Amino acid sequence: MFILGISAFYHDSAACLIRDGEIIAAAQEERFTRKKHDFSFPVNAINFCLSYAKITSKDIEIVAFYDKPFLKFERILETYLTYAPVGIKSFLKAMPLWIKEKLWMKELIKKDLGYEGNILFPEHHESHAASAFYPSPFQKAAILTMDGVGEWTTTSFGAGNGNKIELLADIKFPHSLGLLYSAFTYYTGFKVNSGEYKVMGLAPYGEPKYKQLIYDHLIDVKEDGSFKMNMEYFNYCAGLTMTNKKFDKLFDGPPRRPESNLTQKDMDLARSLQDVTEEIVMKMGNYVYKETGLKNLSLAGGVALNCVANGKLLREGPYEKIWIQPAAGDAGGALGAALVAWYAYLGNERQTDGQFDVQKGSYLGPEYTDSEIENFANENNYSVEKLDNEELINIVSELIADEKVIGWFQGKMEFGPRALGSRSIIGDARSSKMQSKMNLKIKFRESFRPFAPSVLREKVSEYFNIDVDSPYMLLVADVKKERRKEMNKAEKKLFGIEKLNVKRSDIPAITHVDYSARLQTVHESTNPLYYKLIKKFYEKTGYGVIINTSFNVRGEPIVCTPVDAYRCFMRTDMDYLVMGNYLFDKKEQKPIEEKTEWEKEFVLD
Repeated sequence: MFILGISAFYHDSAACLIRDGEIIAAAQEERFTRKKHDFSFPVNAINFCLSYAKITSKDIEIVAFYDKPFLKFERILETYLTYAPVGIKSFLKAMPLWIKEKLWMKELIKKDLGYEGNILFPEHHESHAASAFYPSPFQKAAILTMDGVGEWTTTSFGAGNGNKIELLADIKFPHSLGLLYSAFTYYTGFKVNSGEYKVMGLAPYGEPKYKQLIYDHLIDVKEDGSFKMNMEYFNYCAGLTMTNKKFDKLFDGPPRRPESNLTQKDMDLARSLQDVTEEIVMKMGNYVYKETGLKNLSLAGGVALNCVANGKLLREGPYEKIWIQPAAGDAGGALGAALVAWYAYLGNERQTDGQFDVQKGSYLGPEYTDSEIENFANENNYSVEKLDNEELINIVSELIADEKVIGWFQGKMEFGPRALGSRSIIGDARSSKMQSKMNLKIKFRESFRPFAPSVLREKVSEYFNIDVDSPYMLLVADVKKERRKEMNKAEKKLFGIEKLNVKRSDIPAITHVDYSARLQTVHESTNPLYYKLIKKFYEKTGYGVIINTSFNVRGEPIVCTPVDAYRCFMRTDMDYLVMGNYLFDKKEQKPIEEKTEWEKEFVLD
């Protein structure tokens, strides 16, 4: 039996296919259209899922859409009526898409898929909860979902047991931890629904100077983690911006202009917001534990991508284990909706071993054979060298040790926002120059952004203060004290972005300014080739850890196809590209003349 899950029309549209309860394919639409956070109906992602399974829409038993459009429309109408006549411009902008497409989701699915079968519409946070619990290794677990907004709900908690999920309580719009974070994302000059992780990365450069101001004026938080926001300072209910002039007055000025220089104020705002977020998440986590009495926790929703808060909850909270859905945002809603259909609607039995999840490392997207890669290279007359696996691992590990930057394109593309060793750019974590080089010459992004380490699972506790699985790069841990470099008096006096260039450990390229790292543990069972590469690097250097960042440049989605990978490789200062068993040396390639859509929008120095 095949069940297709779909999420669409907000951001990060996606499709997921399950066969007899097994997750077999999932992908975000942005990877195919090359439009970052593409919210359009995921035609390409659906076609990939169907072609992977070698089926047509006639073979699908159930299509599950990740939320209830009519309930969401009700919330939008009621919100606009509450604030009328304020917000008429926003109202007029939103309505055409609703009237034309969003309200007629059942007809749209039938028409675009040529599908006449059963269509289900779970609630948004039910889809999040299902994506958090059902793929997890837990037979029983508490569930916490936190995001911007679904239909009405912005936060919910409950419990999962076997094939059943019960949501026990929620917080409703407009009170939203996700929207609070997005408001500060907007105010500090980053793009909403895209730049929140930049705010998280910026936070360690600042001091929590505004934390009390946030508590005094913007949000009232109770001991159980429930909260109420003061909407006098926010504009997102009816306006086209997140914050208003009263918010500007509270923080002494208008929002930062995008792409302008960051100031210490922006860093302090980021730190203050991050501290508030962590404190709320801790209170929620403690309360959910108290109410459910369950030792394991499953997380989903966009706020669950805040890996700093996740790491703190694991370290300081009451739970033995935490599992976070790697596609925690709206993309994962497609997966959750499909699983709701299989377990809750059809009542199928669910069994776990308590150790391993069923997400398959989140390697669920398209893959390309060596013959396809070879044909691509030959058709374009690209210079390339074919290697067997042993040669490949030996040569690439040597190149990393020689401080070369490698585009690594292997196997199935990852589902979710993180590159996990299939569509990655990799480098030497020991290099003090690598963070700056990769940020400015390869990723074309802000210099303050930290890089993540991929570390052999069995070696993780040798480098970081953690000894649990973190396969999806959703936990932050501190670098071990014995690996840190003590700062001298002059370095201790540095402030803000000046901290960036201080070498902080013997793995400086992945050590953030607060000695933390957002880490991925690499497991031989889920990604054997990537594991062997890092292990070979360990044998050569004594270090079982490398840099792993997503294979893309700022403003573009992670690469999907060999064409995407080669273009990104050629438009940056990457030294080598590895696709399958083929090694491309930058020095041997001819320049690409035509510009991509990304380059037409951004000028690359």
